[in-house]
Amino acid sequence: MRVLGLDTALGALSVAVVEDGRVLVAAFEEMVRGQAELLAPMVARVLQDAGIDCAALDRIAVTTGPGTFTGQRVGLAFARGLALSRGVPCVGVTTLHAMAHEAHARHGEAAIHVAASDARRSEAYAQMFAAHGEDISAMSAPVLFSHDALIARVRELLTAHRVVVSGTASAFIAAALGDVPGLAVSGITQPHARHVALTGAALDPATSPPLPLYLREADAKLPGPPKPLPAKPSPARRRS
Repeated sequence: MRVLGLDTALGALSVAVVEDGRVLVAAFEEMVRGQAELLAPMVARVLQDAGIDCAALDRIAVTTGPGTFTGQRVGLAFARGLALSRGVPCVGVTTLHAMAHEAHARHGEAAIHVAASDARRSEAYAQMFAAHGEDISAMSAPVLFSHDALIARVRELLTAHRVVVSGTASAFIAAALGDVPGLAVSGITQPHARHVALTGAALDPATSPPLPLYLREADAKLPGPPKPLPAKPSPARRRS
């Protein structure tokens, strides 16, 4: 199976093509904004370097979030449009799953992988995965944790397992827990498209649709109903 993997959801842009579990070509560039302008040229370059035409793709995999509102939309719109035009399935992969998948490839000895992205306001998006040989499976859905709750959860897992943490929130987790036996930091802070593609190849399109994942309401709020205009004062009566 030939899979095109895409990620624009957080602080980077990456594209990869994998075939039957083997990475053919991958490109990665860290950036906070500008993914919309550079995504299509990067896809074209990666496909050309891999010697593959769009028509030869069997599947497209794209990150769904958690991430930035604009970043999520850029990748999802591009992936769904390309999949529709080529008549191939498109699957969604969480940014947390992609990072945990890469961490497992680097730290196969760990029993639990925790992927956590900083969400500001002393909160983090996080998801836990259990290792099974060369694969991982989600222990929970992605959740918005307070920092204290996430640290407590990781501490609890460490009582019986070796744990690897990934994502932009891994630094504060490690700092809070200190030199705890069994804890390791992967150093991975962004999802990579090669692991989006590798993960997406095993997913069922029926249960992993490419839909945006939001764990927090948008900061911008729609305006409420218009306030009623103040009543006009009645004209003063003339005295006779």
